[in-house]
Amino acid sequence: MNSSKQCHFCTNNVRDIDYKDIATLKEFLDPHARIIKHRKTSVCSKHQRSLATAIKRARELALLPYLIG
Repeated sequence: MNSSKQCHFCTNNVRDIDYKDIATLKEFLDPHARIIKHRKTSVCSKHQRSLATAIKRARELALLPYLIG
């Protein structure tokens, strides 16, 4: 995760967040597989919405777990 106050996706010029990119999506999940809030990850709101959509799609296709524990 990015500790500075800039969006990870804006600084890396990422246009679309792919639901098949599990490694990137796992960075934005906590140990219980919940989506981390944008205040903590410092992702802009536009990318936070598309990140949440990508995580939810990956969960539907069983690429990511709904919860761990």
